[in-house]
This record gives sequence, C-alpha cells and structure tokens, in this order.
Amino acid sequence: RFEGFLLVQDKKRRVLYELRDMTEKIENASFKMLGPDYWYGALYYTVVPVKRGGKTWYTLLGWKGQSNVETRKVIEVLSFKGAVPQFGAPLFGEGRVRRTREIFGFSFQASMSLKWEQSFTRIVLDHLSPMKPEFAGQAAFMGPDLSYDAYVWEKDHWLYQRDVDVRQEDQSKPWNKPPKE
Repeated sequence: RFEGFLLVQDKKRRVLYELRDMTEKIENASFKMLGPDYWYGALYYTVVPVKRGGKTWYTLLGWKGQSNVETRKVIEVLSFKGAVPQFGAPLFGEGRVRRTREIFGFSFQASMSLKWEQSFTRIVLDHLSPMKPEFAGQAAFMGPDLSYDAYVWEKDHWLYQRDVDVRQEDQSKPWNKPPKE
C-alpha cells in the first residue's frame, strides 16, 4: 500500500490532501477517474506536464510493487478541478473510449523500463511479452522482450507507438560493423 500527501496552492491558501491507496477496491482502474481519498497508489519518479488549450495535465510515471509475484509500472495523470486533485484523464488510446491511465504488470523477477525522454518528447517503455505463449495475459509471467514502445503527446492525448528506435546516437552517421572473422 502507498500513502502520501499532496500540497496544493489554492489562490491565497495552501490545502493539504491525504492520498489513500484503494487499489484493491478499484475495478477497471484503467478507465476510472479518482480522487485523493480513492487513489490508485504508486511511487512516482517522473512528472511530465502537458497542455491542451488552457489546461495542464501532469503525467506521472510510477512504480507499484503489486504482490509477491507481480510488479507494476503506471502512467498516471494528475489534474486539478479548482484546487481539488483528480487522478486519471481520458488521454490514452484512440476513438470514443479512452483509458484514463496505463498500467503495466510484469513478473517481480523482471525489470521494466518506463522513462521520459525529453530530447524526443516521448515516454519510452519496454514492450512486455509472455515468457511462453500459453501465459499470455498473466502479468506474473510477463517481461521485456528487448523491443520498445513509446507514447508521444499528439495535440490532446498520448499516442501509442509500437516498436520505436531508442538508440540515442546521431543516426546520420554510419554504424561501424565489427570485422568478420
């Protein structure tokens, strides 16, 4: 379980909100708008502000030790209605039904990369695959498959891109192949 506080400046005063982790009571967390007293708890390590019109959303990248067999990474959205914090916003996916947060479950024995690349203005993440085809959909048997995906801010939402190139070097220079033996 995670607990925390969020201090918000409201005009002339500061308001302190207690964050209460209610993960086990939240069904379909990827589609719910939540408040500070009913929060999908995580340990956040990166904050990415994004704007649409005059509104700012804070995209939070976080880690969640879900159980003794599963770990999760979370892309959460924090916004404010007045001074009241709201968690989740329909910024993920295409079409009429968008997800309010992204949750990635994987084996506790694996390590998943989820990071903000400011130079490319994107969130890059390991693509997760099952260890064996028959384990598809079971988070405890998922892990990185050495390919990467990304989310790029596209006007009013995070656009998912599969199989992105994450090499940092200048790609205009030729790659030096090792000599053949």
